[in-house]
Amino acid sequence: MALLNFRTDERSEQALEELTADGSTTSEAIRQALVDAVRFRRREQMRAESFELMNDEDDLAESRRVLAEMDELRAW
Repeated sequence: MALLNFRTDERSEQALEELTADGSTTSEAIRQALVDAVRFRRREQMRAESFELMNDEDDLAESRRVLAEMDELRAW
């Protein structure tokens, strides 16, 4: 595992205080914060892609075509 050093500022000090208030160590808090940040970034990317696809006429047409096709295959 890598050992990282970084210089804190007032904002990061306050964040660390909040994240360690439950008894977590600084290392645990930073590790979890990194995982959470990646998860958040991925969600934001998926959200942006979703909004982009909402306005993609080709994708909408394909979705409608697949839905109609599946409707025909549905058992009554």
